Amino acid sequence: MLEHDRPITRAWVLHPDLKSDYGRRAAEPALEEGVALAAALPDLQVVGADVVRLPRIHPGKLFGKGKIAELKQVFHDAEVELVLIDGPVTPVQQRNLEKEWGVKLLDRTGLILEIFSDRARTSEGVLQVEMAALSYQRTRLVRAWTHLERQRGGLGFVGGPGETQIEADRRAIDEQLNRLRKQLAKVVKTRELHRASRAKVPFPIVALVGYTNAGKSTLFNRLTGAKVFAKDMLFATLDPTMRKIVLPTGDEIIMSDTVGFISDLPTELVAAFRATLEEVLDADLIVHVRDISHPQTEEQAQDVHAILASLGVAEEAPIIEVWNKTDLLEGDDRDAVLTQAARMDDLFAVSAITGEGMEPLLAAIPDKLKDPRTEEQLTLKYAEGRKRAWLFDAGIVTEEAQTETGYDLTVFWTKLQKERFRRL
Repeated sequence: MLEHDRPITRAWVLHPDLKSDYGRRAAEPALEEGVALAAALPDLQVVGADVVRLPRIHPGKLFGKGKIAELKQVFHDAEVELVLIDGPVTPVQQRNLEKEWGVKLLDRTGLILEIFSDRARTSEGVLQVEMAALSYQRTRLVRAWTHLERQRGGLGFVGGPGETQIEADRRAIDEQLNRLRKQLAKVVKTRELHRASRAKVPFPIVALVGYTNAGKSTLFNRLTGAKVFAKDMLFATLDPTMRKIVLPTGDEIIMSDTVGFISDLPTELVAAFRATLEEVLDADLIVHVRDISHPQTEEQAQDVHAILASLGVAEEAPIIEVWNKTDLLEGDDRDAVLTQAARMDDLFAVSAITGEGMEPLLAAIPDKLKDPRTEEQLTLKYAEGRKRAWLFDAGIVTEEAQTETGYDLTVFWTKLQKERFRRL
Protein backbone atom coordinates (compact mmCIF):
# COMPACT_ATOMS: atom_id res chain seq x y z
CA MET A 1 0.00 0.00 0.00
CA LEU A 2 1.42 3.39 -0.96
CA GLU A 3 1.88 5.93 1.80
CA HIS A 4 -0.50 8.45 0.28
CA ASP A 5 -3.16 5.74 -0.12
CA ARG A 6 -3.21 4.93 3.59
CA PRO A 7 -6.16 6.24 5.59
CA ILE A 8 -5.27 9.29 7.67
CA THR A 9 -5.97 9.03 11.40
CA ARG A 10 -7.04 12.21 13.22
CA ALA A 11 -4.98 12.44 16.41
CA TRP A 12 -4.79 14.60 19.54
CA VAL A 13 -1.68 14.84 21.72
CA LEU A 14 -1.84 15.24 25.51
CA HIS A 15 1.11 15.89 27.79
CA PRO A 16 0.29 15.15 31.46
CA ASP A 17 2.09 17.72 33.66
CA LEU A 18 2.30 16.21 37.12
CA LYS A 19 2.89 18.74 39.92
CA SER A 20 4.99 16.26 41.89
CA ASP A 21 7.23 15.52 38.91
CA TYR A 22 10.43 17.50 39.30
CA GLY A 23 11.99 16.15 36.10
CA ARG A 24 13.73 18.35 33.54
CA ARG A 25 11.05 18.16 30.85
CA ALA A 26 9.23 21.50 30.87
CA ALA A 27 5.59 21.03 29.88
CA GLU A 28 5.34 23.19 26.75
CA PRO A 29 8.56 22.01 25.03
CA ALA A 30 7.65 18.42 25.99
CA LEU A 31 4.25 18.86 24.32
CA GLU A 32 5.96 20.24 21.20
CA GLU A 33 8.20 17.16 21.12
CA GLY A 34 5.16 14.91 21.52
CA VAL A 35 3.52 16.61 18.55
CA ALA A 36 6.74 16.23 16.54
CA LEU A 37 6.80 12.53 17.40
CA ALA A 38 3.26 12.15 16.11
CA ALA A 39 4.15 14.10 12.96
CA ALA A 40 6.86 11.52 12.25
CA LEU A 41 4.11 9.07 11.27
CA PRO A 42 2.72 9.69 7.78
CA ASP A 43 -0.66 8.16 8.71
CA LEU A 44 -1.41 10.75 11.40
CA GLN A 45 -2.91 14.21 11.26
CA VAL A 46 -2.48 16.03 14.56
CA VAL A 47 -5.62 18.15 14.95
CA GLY A 48 -4.92 19.39 18.48
CA ALA A 49 -2.63 19.25 21.49
CA ASP A 50 -2.88 20.19 25.17
CA VAL A 51 -0.87 20.20 28.38
CA VAL A 52 -3.03 18.67 31.13
CA ARG A 53 -2.04 19.84 34.62
CA LEU A 54 -2.32 17.00 37.10
CA PRO A 55 -2.30 17.50 40.88
CA ARG A 56 -2.07 13.70 41.12
CA ILE A 57 -2.42 10.59 38.98
CA HIS A 58 -5.76 8.78 39.20
CA PRO A 59 -4.80 5.06 39.21
CA GLY A 60 -7.74 3.80 37.16
CA LYS A 61 -8.15 6.56 34.56
CA LEU A 62 -5.05 8.80 34.87
CA PHE A 63 -7.20 11.97 34.81
CA GLY A 64 -10.07 13.13 37.01
CA LYS A 65 -13.76 12.76 36.05
CA GLY A 66 -14.19 16.41 35.12
CA LYS A 67 -11.16 16.51 32.83
CA ILE A 68 -12.17 13.21 31.18
CA ALA A 69 -15.66 14.57 30.45
CA GLU A 70 -14.23 17.86 29.13
CA LEU A 71 -11.78 16.08 26.83
CA LYS A 72 -14.48 13.67 25.63
CA GLN A 73 -16.44 16.62 24.25
CA VAL A 74 -13.33 18.11 22.68
CA PHE A 75 -12.45 14.83 20.96
CA HIS A 76 -16.02 14.35 19.77
CA ASP A 77 -16.20 17.84 18.26
CA ALA A 78 -12.81 17.43 16.53
CA GLU A 79 -13.67 13.89 15.26
CA VAL A 80 -10.56 12.51 16.97
CA GLU A 81 -9.80 8.82 16.37
CA LEU A 82 -6.52 8.43 18.28
CA VAL A 83 -5.27 10.06 21.49
CA LEU A 84 -1.51 10.13 22.06
CA ILE A 85 -0.45 10.58 25.67
CA ASP A 86 3.12 11.82 26.00
CA GLY A 87 3.98 9.74 29.03
CA PRO A 88 3.42 6.29 30.55
CA VAL A 89 -0.11 4.86 30.66
CA THR A 90 -0.95 1.60 32.43
CA PRO A 91 -2.94 -1.07 30.57
CA VAL A 92 -5.92 -0.48 32.88
CA GLN A 93 -5.82 3.28 32.35
CA GLN A 94 -5.57 2.74 28.61
CA ARG A 95 -8.57 0.41 28.51
CA ASN A 96 -10.70 2.71 30.67
CA LEU A 97 -9.85 5.88 28.74
CA GLU A 98 -10.52 4.18 25.40
CA LYS A 99 -13.92 3.11 26.71
CA GLU A 100 -14.73 6.59 28.09
CA TRP A 101 -13.65 8.49 24.98
CA GLY A 102 -14.50 5.96 22.25
CA VAL A 103 -11.06 6.37 20.68
CA LYS A 104 -7.84 4.42 20.37
CA LEU A 105 -5.00 5.45 22.68
CA LEU A 106 -1.22 5.17 22.61
CA ASP A 107 1.26 6.16 25.30
CA ARG A 108 4.75 7.49 24.59
CA THR A 109 6.36 4.04 24.38
CA GLY A 110 3.65 2.79 22.02
CA LEU A 111 4.06 5.84 19.77
CA ILE A 112 7.83 5.48 19.59
CA LEU A 113 7.39 1.81 18.68
CA GLU A 114 5.03 2.87 15.88
CA ILE A 115 7.70 5.21 14.55
CA PHE A 116 10.40 2.57 14.86
CA SER A 117 8.25 0.13 12.89
CA ASP A 118 7.70 2.73 10.18
CA ARG A 119 11.38 3.66 9.89
CA ALA A 120 13.34 0.42 10.37
CA ARG A 121 14.94 -0.70 7.12
CA THR A 122 17.54 -3.40 7.78
CA SER A 123 16.61 -7.00 8.57
CA GLU A 124 17.92 -6.63 12.09
CA GLY A 125 16.11 -3.34 12.64
CA VAL A 126 12.77 -4.85 11.57
CA LEU A 127 13.26 -7.88 13.83
CA GLN A 128 14.26 -5.71 16.79
CA VAL A 129 11.12 -3.60 16.28
CA GLU A 130 8.87 -6.66 16.20
CA MET A 131 10.45 -8.06 19.35
CA ALA A 132 10.17 -4.76 21.21
CA ALA A 133 6.56 -4.37 20.08
CA LEU A 134 5.61 -7.89 21.15
CA SER A 135 7.30 -7.51 24.53
CA TYR A 136 5.40 -4.27 25.07
CA GLN A 137 2.15 -5.87 23.88
CA ARG A 138 2.63 -8.85 26.18
CA THR A 139 2.12 -6.61 29.20
CA ARG A 140 -1.06 -5.09 27.74
CA LEU A 141 -3.25 -8.10 27.02
CA VAL A 142 -6.11 -6.52 28.96
CA ARG A 143 -6.84 -4.37 25.91
CA ALA A 144 -9.92 -4.94 23.80
CA TRP A 145 -8.13 -4.27 20.50
CA THR A 146 -4.59 -4.08 19.17
CA HIS A 147 -2.37 -2.14 16.83
CA LEU A 148 -0.82 -5.45 15.86
CA GLU A 149 -3.68 -6.08 13.44
CA ARG A 150 -1.88 -4.24 10.65
CA GLN A 151 -0.35 -6.26 7.84
CA ARG A 152 2.11 -3.65 6.54
CA GLY A 153 -0.62 -1.07 6.07
CA GLY A 154 -2.44 1.55 8.11
CA LEU A 155 -1.51 2.56 11.63
CA GLY A 156 -0.08 -0.08 13.91
CA PHE A 157 2.97 -2.08 14.78
CA VAL A 158 4.83 -3.79 12.02
CA GLY A 159 3.01 -6.89 10.87
CA GLY A 160 3.94 -10.05 9.10
CA PRO A 161 3.31 -13.76 8.72
CA GLY A 162 2.28 -15.41 11.96
CA GLU A 163 1.44 -12.06 13.52
CA THR A 164 0.01 -12.35 17.02
CA GLN A 165 -3.47 -10.88 17.60
CA ILE A 166 -4.81 -9.61 20.91
CA GLU A 167 -6.84 -12.82 21.35
CA ALA A 168 -3.63 -14.79 21.61
CA ASP A 169 -2.39 -15.52 25.09
CA ARG A 170 1.09 -14.88 26.48
CA ARG A 171 2.30 -18.30 25.41
CA ALA A 172 1.54 -17.49 21.78
CA ILE A 173 3.44 -14.21 22.08
CA ASP A 174 6.35 -16.02 23.73
CA GLU A 175 6.44 -18.52 20.85
CA GLN A 176 6.54 -15.59 18.43
CA LEU A 177 9.37 -13.98 20.40
CA ASN A 178 11.37 -17.22 20.37
CA ARG A 179 10.95 -17.46 16.60
CA LEU A 180 12.13 -13.88 16.17
CA ARG A 181 15.12 -14.45 18.48
CA LYS A 182 16.24 -17.36 16.28
CA GLN A 183 15.89 -15.22 13.16
CA LEU A 184 17.77 -12.41 14.89
CA ALA A 185 20.60 -14.76 15.88
CA LYS A 186 21.15 -15.56 12.18
CA VAL A 187 21.05 -11.89 11.22
CA VAL A 188 23.46 -10.96 14.01
CA LYS A 189 25.87 -13.68 12.88
CA THR A 190 25.83 -12.22 9.38
CA ARG A 191 26.37 -8.72 10.80
CA GLU A 192 29.36 -9.94 12.81
CA LEU A 193 30.90 -11.18 9.57
CA HIS A 194 30.35 -7.71 8.11
CA ARG A 195 31.98 -6.18 11.18
CA ALA A 196 34.94 -8.50 10.79
CA SER A 197 35.33 -7.41 7.18
CA ARG A 198 35.14 -3.77 8.30
CA ALA A 199 37.92 -4.46 10.82
CA LYS A 200 40.15 -5.24 7.86
CA VAL A 201 39.63 -1.72 6.53
CA PRO A 202 42.29 0.58 7.97
CA PHE A 203 40.09 3.66 7.67
CA PRO A 204 38.83 5.18 10.94
CA ILE A 205 35.10 5.37 11.69
CA VAL A 206 33.56 8.77 12.48
CA ALA A 207 30.06 8.46 13.99
CA LEU A 208 27.51 11.27 13.95
CA VAL A 209 25.34 11.22 17.07
CA GLY A 210 22.86 13.63 18.54
CA TYR A 211 19.35 14.28 19.73
CA THR A 212 16.75 13.32 17.17
CA ASN A 213 16.04 16.05 14.61
CA ALA A 214 19.38 17.79 15.31
CA GLY A 215 20.26 17.64 11.61
CA LYS A 216 22.64 14.66 11.56
CA SER A 217 21.33 13.21 8.30
CA THR A 218 21.44 16.61 6.57
CA LEU A 219 25.03 17.06 7.74
CA PHE A 220 25.86 13.49 6.66
CA ASN A 221 24.41 14.17 3.21
CA ARG A 222 26.42 17.38 2.83
CA LEU A 223 29.67 15.73 3.91
CA THR A 224 29.29 12.51 1.92
CA GLY A 225 27.07 13.43 -1.00
CA ALA A 226 24.79 10.54 -0.03
CA LYS A 227 21.02 10.70 -0.41
CA VAL A 228 20.09 9.55 3.08
CA PHE A 229 16.47 10.12 4.15
CA ALA A 230 16.70 13.59 5.71
CA LYS A 231 13.51 15.29 6.77
CA ASP A 232 12.50 17.65 9.53
CA MET A 233 10.94 14.99 11.73
CA LEU A 234 11.90 12.98 14.76
CA PHE A 235 13.52 9.58 14.19
CA ALA A 236 14.01 10.19 10.47
CA THR A 237 16.95 7.75 10.64
CA LEU A 238 16.86 4.44 12.46
CA ASP A 239 19.37 2.19 10.74
CA PRO A 240 22.96 3.42 10.50
CA THR A 241 24.20 4.45 7.10
CA MET A 242 27.93 4.33 6.38
CA ARG A 243 29.93 5.99 3.60
CA LYS A 244 33.64 6.32 2.84
CA ILE A 245 34.71 9.92 2.25
CA VAL A 246 38.01 11.58 1.39
CA LEU A 247 38.77 14.64 3.52
CA PRO A 248 40.40 17.76 2.04
CA THR A 249 43.67 16.59 3.67
CA GLY A 250 43.53 13.38 1.61
CA ASP A 251 42.72 11.26 4.67
CA GLU A 252 40.03 8.63 4.12
CA ILE A 253 37.39 7.91 6.76
CA ILE A 254 34.17 5.93 7.16
CA MET A 255 31.33 8.22 8.27
CA SER A 256 28.29 6.76 10.02
CA ASP A 257 24.87 8.37 10.48
CA THR A 258 22.95 6.93 13.45
CA VAL A 259 19.51 6.95 15.08
CA GLY A 260 18.69 10.09 17.05
CA PHE A 261 18.50 9.96 20.83
CA ILE A 262 15.50 11.21 22.76
CA SER A 263 14.61 11.98 26.36
CA ASP A 264 12.69 9.46 28.43
CA LEU A 265 13.29 6.70 25.90
CA PRO A 266 12.33 3.49 27.76
CA THR A 267 15.40 1.45 28.61
CA GLU A 268 13.98 -1.62 26.88
CA LEU A 269 13.87 0.34 23.62
CA VAL A 270 17.47 1.51 24.03
CA ALA A 271 18.45 -2.14 24.49
CA ALA A 272 16.39 -3.24 21.48
CA PHE A 273 18.11 -0.69 19.28
CA ARG A 274 21.63 -1.10 20.60
CA ALA A 275 22.49 -2.72 17.26
CA THR A 276 21.59 0.49 15.44
CA LEU A 277 24.20 2.26 17.58
CA GLU A 278 26.88 -0.33 16.90
CA GLU A 279 28.96 1.97 14.72
CA VAL A 280 29.10 4.34 17.69
CA LEU A 281 30.59 1.53 19.80
CA ASP A 282 33.32 1.01 17.19
CA ALA A 283 33.87 4.69 16.43
CA ASP A 284 37.32 6.28 16.45
CA LEU A 285 35.72 9.72 16.73
CA ILE A 286 32.23 10.78 17.83
CA VAL A 287 30.75 13.94 16.34
CA HIS A 288 27.94 15.18 18.60
CA VAL A 289 25.54 17.23 16.48
CA ARG A 290 23.34 19.69 18.38
CA ASP A 291 20.43 21.82 17.18
CA ILE A 292 21.78 25.03 18.73
CA SER A 293 18.59 26.90 17.79
CA HIS A 294 16.39 24.66 19.94
CA PRO A 295 15.24 26.18 23.26
CA GLN A 296 16.03 22.88 25.04
CA THR A 297 19.43 22.36 23.41
CA GLU A 298 21.25 22.05 26.75
CA GLU A 299 18.80 19.44 28.07
CA GLN A 300 19.00 17.53 24.77
CA ALA A 301 22.81 17.49 25.00
CA GLN A 302 22.60 16.07 28.53
CA ASP A 303 20.32 13.29 27.28
CA VAL A 304 22.81 12.42 24.53
CA HIS A 305 25.75 12.31 26.95
CA ALA A 306 23.73 10.11 29.33
CA ILE A 307 22.99 7.56 26.58
CA LEU A 308 26.61 7.58 25.38
CA ALA A 309 27.70 6.91 28.95
CA SER A 310 25.21 4.04 29.26
CA LEU A 311 26.66 2.52 26.08
CA GLY A 312 30.12 2.73 27.59
CA VAL A 313 31.63 4.89 24.83
CA ALA A 314 31.62 8.34 26.45
CA GLU A 315 35.00 7.81 28.10
CA GLU A 316 36.75 6.05 25.22
CA ALA A 317 36.45 7.72 21.82
CA PRO A 318 37.28 11.42 21.46
CA ILE A 319 34.23 13.68 20.98
CA ILE A 320 33.85 16.92 19.08
CA GLU A 321 30.70 19.01 19.28
CA VAL A 322 28.95 20.55 16.28
CA TRP A 323 26.42 23.32 16.86
CA ASN A 324 24.13 22.95 13.86
CA LYS A 325 21.32 25.15 12.45
CA THR A 326 23.15 28.45 12.88
CA ASP A 327 21.11 29.64 9.88
CA LEU A 328 18.07 29.73 12.22
CA LEU A 329 19.78 32.15 14.62
CA GLU A 330 19.73 35.93 14.30
CA GLY A 331 21.39 38.98 15.84
CA ASP A 332 23.04 38.66 19.24
CA ASP A 333 22.14 34.97 19.60
CA ARG A 334 23.96 34.13 16.39
CA ASP A 335 26.97 36.31 17.26
CA ALA A 336 27.26 34.70 20.71
CA VAL A 337 27.24 31.17 19.26
CA LEU A 338 29.82 31.95 16.57
CA THR A 339 32.08 33.73 19.09
CA GLN A 340 31.95 30.85 21.58
CA ALA A 341 32.67 28.27 18.86
CA ALA A 342 35.66 30.32 17.66
CA ARG A 343 37.13 30.43 21.17
CA MET A 344 36.75 26.76 22.12
CA ASP A 345 38.63 23.70 20.91
CA ASP A 346 36.56 20.78 19.60
CA LEU A 347 33.51 23.01 19.06
CA PHE A 348 32.24 24.02 15.63
CA ALA A 349 29.27 26.17 14.59
CA VAL A 350 27.80 25.09 11.26
CA SER A 351 24.73 25.07 9.09
CA ALA A 352 24.25 21.74 7.33
CA ILE A 353 21.65 23.45 5.12
CA THR A 354 23.84 26.33 3.85
CA GLY A 355 27.26 24.71 4.25
CA GLU A 356 28.54 27.42 6.58
CA GLY A 357 31.35 26.28 8.89
CA MET A 358 32.12 23.02 7.06
CA GLU A 359 35.77 23.74 6.23
CA PRO A 360 37.00 24.13 9.85
CA LEU A 361 35.02 21.02 10.85
CA LEU A 362 36.52 18.89 8.05
CA ALA A 363 40.01 20.18 8.84
CA ALA A 364 39.65 19.21 12.52
CA ILE A 365 38.55 15.60 11.97
CA PRO A 366 41.92 14.14 10.84
CA ASP A 367 43.72 15.93 13.68
CA LYS A 368 41.46 14.27 16.25
CA LEU A 369 42.06 10.89 14.60
CA LYS A 370 45.85 11.06 14.83
CA ASP A 371 46.38 9.02 17.99
CA PRO A 372 49.86 8.66 19.53
CA ARG A 373 51.81 5.96 17.67
CA THR A 374 54.22 3.39 19.02
CA GLU A 375 56.86 1.26 17.31
CA GLU A 376 56.66 -2.52 17.68
CA GLN A 377 58.27 -5.64 16.20
CA LEU A 378 56.06 -8.35 14.67
CA THR A 379 56.85 -11.82 13.36
CA LEU A 380 54.50 -13.33 10.79
CA LYS A 381 54.56 -16.75 9.18
CA TYR A 382 54.33 -17.14 5.40
CA ALA A 383 50.78 -18.45 5.85
CA GLU A 384 49.77 -15.13 7.40
CA GLY A 385 49.84 -13.25 4.13
CA ARG A 386 46.47 -11.63 4.77
CA LYS A 387 47.72 -9.98 7.97
CA ARG A 388 50.87 -8.77 6.20
CA ALA A 389 48.78 -7.30 3.39
CA TRP A 390 46.58 -5.48 5.91
CA LEU A 391 49.61 -3.90 7.57
CA PHE A 392 50.93 -2.64 4.25
CA ASP A 393 47.49 -1.38 3.18
CA ALA A 394 47.33 0.58 6.44
CA GLY A 395 50.71 2.16 5.64
CA ILE A 396 52.21 1.35 9.04
CA VAL A 397 55.14 -0.94 8.10
CA THR A 398 58.50 0.87 8.39
CA GLU A 399 60.85 -2.11 7.93
CA GLU A 400 60.58 -5.72 6.79
CA ALA A 401 63.04 -8.62 6.69
CA GLN A 402 62.36 -12.04 5.23
CA THR A 403 63.28 -15.08 7.32
CA GLU A 404 63.22 -18.83 6.79
CA THR A 405 59.74 -19.13 8.28
CA GLY A 406 58.18 -15.78 7.38
CA TYR A 407 58.67 -12.06 7.97
CA ASP A 408 60.05 -9.81 10.70
CA LEU A 409 58.30 -6.45 10.52
CA THR A 410 58.66 -3.13 12.28
CA VAL A 411 55.35 -1.28 12.52
CA PHE A 412 54.52 2.24 13.67
CA TRP A 413 50.87 2.21 14.66
CA THR A 414 48.13 3.56 16.89
CA LYS A 415 46.46 1.69 19.72
CA LEU A 416 43.33 1.38 17.58
CA GLN A 417 45.22 -0.07 14.60
CA LYS A 418 46.86 -2.58 16.91
CA GLU A 419 43.43 -3.62 18.22
CA ARG A 420 42.05 -4.02 14.68
CA PHE A 421 45.06 -6.07 13.66
CA ARG A 422 44.51 -8.30 16.67
CA ARG A 423 40.93 -8.99 15.49
CA LEU A 424 42.07 -10.29 12.07
